[in-house]
Amino acid sequence: MSTSASVSPPRALRGVLCLDDFEALARRRLPRPIFGYIAGAAETNASLRENRSAFDDYAFRTRVLVDVSRRSQEVELFGRRYASPFGIAPMGISALSAYRGDVLLAQAAQQANIPAILSGTSLIPMEDVARQAPDTWFQAYLPGDPARIDALLERVARAGFATLVLTVDIPVSANRENNVRTGFSTPLRPSLRLACDGLTHPRWLFGVLLRTLLGHGMPHFENSFATRGAPILSSNVLRDFSARDHLSWEHVRRIRRLWQGSLVIKGILSAEDALLARDAGVDGIIVSNHGGRQLDGAVAPLRVLAEIVAAVGDFPVMMDSGVRRGGDALKALALGARCVFVGRPFNYAAAAAGRAGVAHAIALLQGEIDRNMAMLGVTACAQMGAAQLLRQR
Repeated sequence: MSTSASVSPPRALRGVLCLDDFEALARRRLPRPIFGYIAGAAETNASLRENRSAFDDYAFRTRVLVDVSRRSQEVELFGRRYASPFGIAPMGISALSAYRGDVLLAQAAQQANIPAILSGTSLIPMEDVARQAPDTWFQAYLPGDPARIDALLERVARAGFATLVLTVDIPVSANRENNVRTGFSTPLRPSLRLACDGLTHPRWLFGVLLRTLLGHGMPHFENSFATRGAPILSSNVLRDFSARDHLSWEHVRRIRRLWQGSLVIKGILSAEDALLARDAGVDGIIVSNHGGRQLDGAVAPLRVLAEIVAAVGDFPVMMDSGVRRGGDALKALALGARCVFVGRPFNYAAAAAGRAGVAHAIALLQGEIDRNMAMLGVTACAQMGAAQLLRQR
């Protein structure tokens, strides 16, 4: 039984048959710096490529003549049942990809009953997103400054978020050469090149940038700290990246004492750190290399997933980085993940067709999972395990 939407997609999306198809649409509709920021990773993009190739190491073993007429892809996380074993990963500056991008991503996820994580580098105040999609998770990049940590935690709790995702793989800014080559920076610097990029993409210029400026004023980094951050467009303001290299496990233990909701650590790539996270009292982890956007050459999360799951036992382990197909999600579940998160394709979908694009992307992934479960001979995500996979390399 499929959980995917039965409503036909908008005419513009009828040729979009999988998540990868959204990328070409987004490339046409977004100015080069914005698209380059989303698509690029760190240095040579080695980890970005490896995240995808890791899935090719595994093939499915199928079982046949199994009654799969009553299959369900529901999963449970932190006491809540979700419709599917995937969610929308946190993505910064989504409101430059699509009008009110952070809101529409969160609303589409809530409508489909899947988790969505609001990025700490988002451009719409967290309070606005929480009001319009109350079940959204919040992702924070925290400095090693207790006073600033406390202030942000108080704001997140006041806004009504029940799940806090602490991203820990960013002690320093990454070497994203791709951003330099495409003219992207934060804040964006006004220039003739940037103006030309906007003018040659009138749909984005009028439908996203000017609509935002007229309706809401200049976007700022709203959620990095307890107070408003830098504007997204400025010739002289600098963005605050202070003191992230001070963050330690002692800060995590302190956050655990202060934060009353579910606490997740994102950016784990070793069993040792997974055990430290569990012992610090967090409620779950996301195995992730930040989509290849931090340390180029970092191991693909899928390759260390089973090792981490074996180390921590019955403890919620999730994963992101490289998931593009329903089969990818099921391979991760077979290796022990409870849920996976997908980033870039949902950003592309929002850029291509707003909330309808995101809804179509969710439905495509749900449809793939449903068909694959039937052909694998499983009726529930919990049935996925090592027996369904054969390692080929």
